[in-house]
Amino acid sequence: MDYTYYGFRNCVGAFFEMPTADARKILPPHLQPMELQHTRSIFAVMAFEFTESEVGPYEELVLSVIVPPMVVPGKTLPKAAFYPFIVGTSTEPSRLHAIERWHLPHYMKDLDIAFDQSDGQMEVRVRDGGSPVIDFVVTDYHYEPVRYFYNAFMIDGPARFKANIYMEAPHSEHEEERGSLTLYEHPMTEPLSLADVASYPFREQWYQAGLQTFEPLEVI
Repeated sequence: MDYTYYGFRNCVGAFFEMPTADARKILPPHLQPMELQHTRSIFAVMAFEFTESEVGPYEELVLSVIVPPMVVPGKTLPKAAFYPFIVGTSTEPSRLHAIERWHLPHYMKDLDIAFDQSDGQMEVRVRDGGSPVIDFVVTDYHYEPVRYFYNAFMIDGPARFKANIYMEAPHSEHEEERGSLTLYEHPMTEPLSLADVASYPFREQWYQAGLQTFEPLEVI
């Protein structure tokens, strides 16, 4: 089995409430949103500082809807499952690599994705030629070494895919609601009703330097 590896300096992310009506419009028919409560689903924002990959270092922003994982008897239960509806990166080679290998939908321009760490928090600012896309803040808690397992689902026309992903690094996670999110009008955020997405997260995650591992893509 051939694995694909990505080394990163930081990966920060957070989960926010979003309208289930938006989530259903974004998701393909074979996937359903996870609801926190009636009419409220989960929007995930993740940002990576990749230091090592087949296409060199780059930064990446991933916007996803959280969905139920695919449970396989006798296998590890995924910590979460994502449907990435748009990905943005800082380099063209990283986009072409992820589109070809993982069938991930991308915004096809280089983004400026800046990470500013200070006093137990990471602020991520994403710009497109000077125009704002997203600003968000994730705060830390207690770090423990982990190796977590996730699902990610993708489509390409009628074809449906699943990737098994492992994250191995010192990890912090909490539900203290100390972070924040500001969304701007931009093609990456167009599927969202911006005013109806929560401006603070109900869960925050921070992976310090570590390794992201992909198993080969599965057709489902």
